[in-house]
Amino acid sequence: MSPQRPPRPEESSIFDGIRFRLPEPPIRHLPMTRAEMESRGWDEVDVVFVTGDAYVDHPSFAMALLGRLLEAAGFRVAILAQPNWRSADPWRTFGRPRLFFAVSAGNMDSMINHYTANKKVRNDDAYSPGGEIGRRPDRATLAYCQRAREAYPGTPVVAGGWRPLSGGSRTTTTGATRCVARS
Repeated sequence: MSPQRPPRPEESSIFDGIRFRLPEPPIRHLPMTRAEMESRGWDEVDVVFVTGDAYVDHPSFAMALLGRLLEAAGFRVAILAQPNWRSADPWRTFGRPRLFFAVSAGNMDSMINHYTANKKVRNDDAYSPGGEIGRRPDRATLAYCQRAREAYPGTPVVAGGWRPLSGGSRTTTTGATRCVARS
């Protein structure tokens, strides 16, 4: 077992200066409806996480983990899980987010979730209630970003996850038109 390296003075964290607070018991899941948002006494949210997965409040799900992290830093966070992508109405559930929409297809890429390696349609969805298929579109991140922009033009959209671009580098999209590839 190797000893841990002490931090160098020039190293800093993106969380320097942020005080995290633990939620008051009983710990409630992040709001998924307007009624749940209003039961917390909120009239708006800072961030709306849009995900292609069913909402599971567990650290193996990125939206729950990131949502809890932002909540502990004092932000108001809501979850829009498996919205109907054929209309922008679900994106209006919480009103315009004060900061941005955070979008992801979910734990598994939507195309892998829908099709086998032999391009056959899968019989179930591993991240939907009851394994029900058809609760997310092909290329879900693109569809969700489009609906967010349609619901509230000008609101920043942050899309995260892995996408094959230039040999599989990570991509992050912010705003309506910018795309930055990071290695």
